Amino acid sequence: MDAMTTTKKPAPVTALELQAMRRRGERIVALTAYDYTMARMADEAGVDFILVGDSLAMVMLGHDSTLPVTMDEMVHHTKAVVRGTRRALVVADLPFGSYHASVADAVNNAARFLKEAGAHAVKLEGGHEHQVNCIRAIAQSGIPVVAHLGFTPQAVHAIGMRVQAKTEDTIKALLAQALAVEEAGACCVVLELGPAEVAEAVTQRLQVPTIGIGAGIGCSGQIQVVHDLLGMYPDFQPKHAKRYADLHATMVAAIGAYAGEVRGGSFPEAGHSAHVELPAQLGH
Repeated sequence: MDAMTTTKKPAPVTALELQAMRRRGERIVALTAYDYTMARMADEAGVDFILVGDSLAMVMLGHDSTLPVTMDEMVHHTKAVVRGTRRALVVADLPFGSYHASVADAVNNAARFLKEAGAHAVKLEGGHEHQVNCIRAIAQSGIPVVAHLGFTPQAVHAIGMRVQAKTEDTIKALLAQALAVEEAGACCVVLELGPAEVAEAVTQRLQVPTIGIGAGIGCSGQIQVVHDLLGMYPDFQPKHAKRYADLHATMVAAIGAYAGEVRGGSFPEAGHSAHVELPAQLGH
């Protein structure tokens, strides 16, 4: 291998590849990320699908819900995630208000994510007639679009923070919506907070992959909020989230150790600074 040889860039994951993975029976790994550093780590770890979720309103900006985040804020964070990603499909969440007024708004804002931020696809919540029309128009514009059904956080004031599709009527409604968004052109469907049996049955009826969050193991893949996975918030752990690390404690301890060394005068050490011989007039 000569000096000019460089590491080969991995083949990027596309919306079509997600569908091929489903056909091959390969489980899809999805995760949220909101900045360059987290996106780079997720990508290096082999995540297939990175979602720049509107959950950044809470975990990055300190809001109580997803509703306040704006298109400009979503575009800003998506740009950073794209810069940190080499392989994973980057999907950007259309925030509350960005597609609710008209189909034209939906297409224009979806286009912003691709044109300004470099995203590969967009996601929107809901499977009623208006959202289905938005999905169809976005897909027909050549933009891959992910649907999001079940518990939809942007509708929290209308449906409450609870598991969805628990009765016969609501199960039938969820299946009808899933089939409708697939027919409209959705490249995959996120299923959130639904009974595992329902999510598995919906997955079996669809041709496109499903990505579960709090919806059991029968989906084509899984997605988690990265802050939940890494234990960044010790006072909050959703039932559907598994904590793989306790970074809150690790990071607080590291910052505390730094603060203690600064106050105690042991940081910086000699090796942390540059050194020269002082001119005589500046010497002691």
